[in-house]
Amino acid sequence: MGNVSTPLSGVNQPLKGIAVIVLATLLFSTHDTLSKYLSGFYPIIMVVWVRYLIHTFLMACIFMPSAGLRVLRTKRPGLQALRATCLLGTSLLFTTGLMFIPLAEATAVNFLAPLLVTALSVPLLGERVSRAQWVAVLVGFIGVVIIVHPGGELFTPAVFLPLGSATCFAFYQLLTRMVSAHDSPTTSNFFAGLFNTLLMSALVPFFWQTPELKHLPFMLALGACGMVAHLLLTQAFRFAAPALLAPFSYCQIVFAGLLGFIVFSHAPSLTAQLGIAIICLSGLGAAWQQRRSTR
Repeated sequence: MGNVSTPLSGVNQPLKGIAVIVLATLLFSTHDTLSKYLSGFYPIIMVVWVRYLIHTFLMACIFMPSAGLRVLRTKRPGLQALRATCLLGTSLLFTTGLMFIPLAEATAVNFLAPLLVTALSVPLLGERVSRAQWVAVLVGFIGVVIIVHPGGELFTPAVFLPLGSATCFAFYQLLTRMVSAHDSPTTSNFFAGLFNTLLMSALVPFFWQTPELKHLPFMLALGACGMVAHLLLTQAFRFAAPALLAPFSYCQIVFAGLLGFIVFSHAPSLTAQLGIAIICLSGLGAAWQQRRSTR
């Protein structure tokens, strides 16, 4: 799952920004694939703990030698803690959902988050949303209904897991907007990783299962993919505006479908493909409207 940031003024390298964000979506999809694979052997709590533990360790190795503890200094600790909790909720709900729902379909449902941000930005941020953007939100939900249509194999209570993940991720993105005016993306990412590592460390002893040696490289890759993907996403917004890059974030659904087929031998049904396409189009439409209004 991705982050929201703001571009640095005076920087306009759209092709580089697009390349970086596409690479980030590939790493996010790889992270989700590893989460689904490892959750077949270990408790979800332990998988999520490993993800944040390695994320925090790598962030500390990269940033603390030069910045020290300053990298953790935040002007809005309460908002940062709430933001981190929303990200943790996204991780727990989405990873649990992957036990019951294929990777591509779960990823597509989770991509309702940008549309939910559009809807929630009205009461929470006081932003104005056009009629066309509201239509995009409605169309996105229609896409989800098509994917989990009554009588289909995905029409189970498990679908509420990625829906809950999307909701948590929407609040996470809104809170990221709020803290971005006070703290750097590095501080926000590091704070979230450390905060969630500490929370999960309190729970993991109750779910501990000694990892097999053959799974340790996958666990290391899990945390590394998540951390590097977040850093790349932040870097992408330094090269180009979010409104330009938003459509390319949907490459994650494509990568999820490919990895789901390669690793788990699952191909979405034609109905699911139609629903995924509708969600993508609705998100692209909302991004286009946002870019138009920004201009």
